[in-house]
Amino acid sequence: MSNEQTSEAAAEPRPNRLTAAAGLAALEGLALVAGGGYMLVMGLLGSPDKPEQAEMGGLTLIALALLPLLAARGLLKCRAWSRGPAIITQIMALPVAWTLLRSEGALLIPAGIALAAVAVASLVLLVNPATNRALGIRGPRDA
Repeated sequence: MSNEQTSEAAAEPRPNRLTAAAGLAALEGLALVAGGGYMLVMGLLGSPDKPEQAEMGGLTLIALALLPLLAARGLLKCRAWSRGPAIITQIMALPVAWTLLRSEGALLIPAGIALAAVAVASLVLLVNPATNRALGIRGPRDA
C-alpha cells in the first residue's frame, strides 16, 4: 500500500452506522450509571430491606457501565478493539431484556422492549460491513 492510499484510508469519514453504534453503546453505559447511582443512593439514603445489597448492586452497575462507555469511545475513534466489547455488551443485554419483558412491573416491560430494540439495532450496526471496513477489521475472505 502506498503512502497515498494509506492517507486516503485514514482520511475516510467515520460511517454513520459506526457513529450510531457508538451512540447506542454510550446510551446503554449512561443508563447503567443512572441505574447504579439510583440503587446506590437508595441504599444509602432510603430504607431498602437490605441496604448492603442495594449499595453493592449500585456499585456493580456503575462498574459494568465502563464496558459500553469505553467501547463507545473506541468506536468513535475507529479503534478495532472496541467492536468486541460493544458486541459483548449487546449480547449481555438480550437476556436482561428478556427478563424485563417477562416481568409484571408496569415500567419494566417497556424498559425491556427498549433494551431489546437497542441491543438488536446495535448488533446489526456492529456487524455491518461498512463498520468493519471503518474499523479495519478484515473478514475470512479478506485474509
